[in-house]
Amino acid sequence: MTLIELFETARARLQAAPLAYGQGSTNAHDEAAWLLLWRLGLPPDSDLSALAAQPVAPEQAQAVLALIDERIATRRPAAYLTRQAWLQGVPFYVDERSIVPRSLIAELIAAAEGTDCLDDWLGTHTQRVLDLCTGNASLAVLAALAWPEVQVDAADLSPAALAVARINVQQHGLTERVRLIESDGWAALPERYDLILCNPPYVCRSSMQALPPEFCAEPALALDGGLHGGTDGMDFIRTLLAQAAAHLQPEGVLVLEIGHERTHFERAFPGLPAHWLHTSAGPDAVLLLTRAALELWQGSPLVPEQAA
Repeated sequence: MTLIELFETARARLQAAPLAYGQGSTNAHDEAAWLLLWRLGLPPDSDLSALAAQPVAPEQAQAVLALIDERIATRRPAAYLTRQAWLQGVPFYVDERSIVPRSLIAELIAAAEGTDCLDDWLGTHTQRVLDLCTGNASLAVLAALAWPEVQVDAADLSPAALAVARINVQQHGLTERVRLIESDGWAALPERYDLILCNPPYVCRSSMQALPPEFCAEPALALDGGLHGGTDGMDFIRTLLAQAAAHLQPEGVLVLEIGHERTHFERAFPGLPAHWLHTSAGPDAVLLLTRAALELWQGSPLVPEQAA
């Protein structure tokens, strides 16, 4: 069997199964390539067409197809099977203690230019960065790699997620620049930052109830935006924004991801002067707030009482 024949068999099996994607890959073709290359020990960016005629030993083919069948039978995300995920070309360790890294904020960190390049909002004053709700620390690591002059705090409520984060910080040689902090929101974070990155739990109640098995395999704590009883997914974000200005330096900015929940966000925070950033998901999933904008909003009569 050639490599391309094995790939086509793997792709067909995935395509015929009722699977959900979006945790590192978006379709059966890409997921088949990911799992095949990983199992064969080949680089994840290998050109399949260039390797098409390469022969694959029977035992190797059997191992690849066994992995494909495990993905189908268990409905576990591929990243949990391989214990590896890639974000902006950077590898990260991942397991069931944290969600699979896929934040759109990573695109903005990596962007070198353009109208939504984060560098346009930063400067020589940018010395301290916070990745709040860090999970496996992928955004903290990417920020430290993108801006070698900054110090990064990576905070999360979950000790289990922070254990995964520690693996990634160590693997990327960033223990001197990335500090891991266990914190329930702002509770253990008394300092002010020049840049705050946050991909929080924001999934609304109806969306949580409709999640496919792949996403249910991830920690609900990192997804469910209604863990305090709300239905709109904004429970954590209400507390976040109510206190955000006090944790930003005068020129500081907060970059916040809210996925498909812009309608709920705007209903929860009327009058909030947000700058919406364009990503591969469009202009509605990530927003930027300056300290000045937050202070202006907090002084507005439109601020919800629970956020005051």
